[in-house]
Amino acid sequence: QVQLVESGGGLVQAGGSLRLSCAASGSIYSINAMGWYRQAPGKQRELVAGITISGSTNYADAVKGRFTISRDNAKNTVYLQMNSLKPEDTAVYYCHVLQIPRHYWGQGTQVTVSS
Repeated sequence: QVQLVESGGGLVQAGGSLRLSCAASGSIYSINAMGWYRQAPGKQRELVAGITISGSTNYADAVKGRFTISRDNAKNTVYLQMNSLKPEDTAVYYCHVLQIPRHYWGQGTQVTVSS
């Protein structure tokens, strides 16, 4: 089992920045990828950004150029730096870990961007 603890959400004005963190613990060997998803009210959960064990990254088109995902392997932590935030970024953000074939999810952290 892998446990995930997220932090860093909150309320910010449009144009502002937030940094999300997700620390993994437990059976953290052979993690294949880590990432962030988000779910806005009335919408499906969607991928925001992901990073593989080798460091390859991918981003949703809506956040490219504004968000940056990174990881600290020594701390088993993944980060999401969010800049130039927009009201449409408002959602609950979930940390995700893929340890093939298992998927693990954090409890979610609320990000609210006011206009």
